[in-house]
Amino acid sequence: MSTGWKNTYQSGVLDDTITSGLEGAWTPNPTQWDDEYFEVLLNYDWELTKSPAGAHQWTPTKDSNAKKAPKAGDANGTQALMMSTADMALKMDPSYLEISKRFHKDHKAFEDAFARAWFKLTHRDMGPIQRYLGPEVPQEELVWQDPIPKVNYSLSDSDFKNLKELISEANLTTAQLVTTAWASASTFRGSDKRGGANGGRICLEPQRSWAVNNPYELNKVLDAYKEIQQKFSKEVSISDLIILGGNTGIEKAAKDAGRNISLDFIGGRGDASQEQTDLESFSHLEPLADGFRNYMKSGLNIAAENLLIDRANLLTLSIPEMTALVGGLRVLGANYDNSNHGVFTENAGKLTNDFFKNVLDLSHTWSATSSDDTLFEGKDRKTGKIKFIGTRADLIFGSNTELRAVCEVYASDDGEERFVNDFIAAWTKVMNLDRFDLA
Repeated sequence: MSTGWKNTYQSGVLDDTITSGLEGAWTPNPTQWDDEYFEVLLNYDWELTKSPAGAHQWTPTKDSNAKKAPKAGDANGTQALMMSTADMALKMDPSYLEISKRFHKDHKAFEDAFARAWFKLTHRDMGPIQRYLGPEVPQEELVWQDPIPKVNYSLSDSDFKNLKELISEANLTTAQLVTTAWASASTFRGSDKRGGANGGRICLEPQRSWAVNNPYELNKVLDAYKEIQQKFSKEVSISDLIILGGNTGIEKAAKDAGRNISLDFIGGRGDASQEQTDLESFSHLEPLADGFRNYMKSGLNIAAENLLIDRANLLTLSIPEMTALVGGLRVLGANYDNSNHGVFTENAGKLTNDFFKNVLDLSHTWSATSSDDTLFEGKDRKTGKIKFIGTRADLIFGSNTELRAVCEVYASDDGEERFVNDFIAAWTKVMNLDRFDLA
């Protein structure tokens, strides 16, 4: 009850404390900030021994004539220094050894590196520096903070209307417009506030080459946006064009289905450069799966529906929001590879509630067509004719009782308008998840 572990061994503290098995001190003055760690690491010879608890650790050899550390609980006692195998790697590995030597020689450089590393460790999950509060926010912006240049332009509603017209004339399909916008914005992670459309990093490595983004198709869209950017009379970022393009595609899809809608759009996104992008750390944002685009890396031993839920959680989506987005993206043909998996409609490209109607339709019978149960055929019960192909990320909306209940609302005779409104709201939410400048 908030008092920690109860240690019944003798006093329970100091020499009687429960440890991981490693016992001892790393430096002669373990409570002081000094340069002795690298001093003893590099200048003593170490041998593998065992602690009193039986853990492998390293202690200075007798010939090292090493200093000792104070003994816990005994002001007059001393004990031998120790190192773990991880510490020894800083001496034995050639690459780490060079760093250790540099820090040993220049303690100020070590202090600076430690301060930066500690700051990164304790602020890594806060997202961009714009979210930081307080008088001690550093002026320096670092590459791991995913910096985004501030825009120095302002566009009017008529400007955005003209841009939408240029996008509509760019010979891009609804699926291309919507998929590119989703690919850009859906990298956002609510866990550490990284990713998102702001910064336009889908134009940069490594995101530009991710398989989930279908680089061949993506480059077509990005090239078209670059032409629009050059043709437009005012300054506009590619990242703004990407989101505006997705909105344009959805408005067209709704119009083709007989509905006139207008999606909210707030400009002001900036375009980051490759130099402002930490290539290595951004590679960890690459999704193992994106059920919204029916993408899943091969060789994964995790069910597609579980990975869909995980992606929705990172996007801070509720169950109805996730359901609306999947159903909408399917009928818009927004699969990563242009496949017809989950496109349960004969009117692809139109924003309808057909996905929900057909995933619930009991006139279809479903059976697995792959040995790993990842693809399924939906056949007409009477004729046996194949009507649809679906994945686990599609059929979960018919088999899971909670998801099925949401689908029944959207599939009802009067449910399409609610679906469209919910889809637009969820879409707009995802497109703006990283707009911390609007808070």
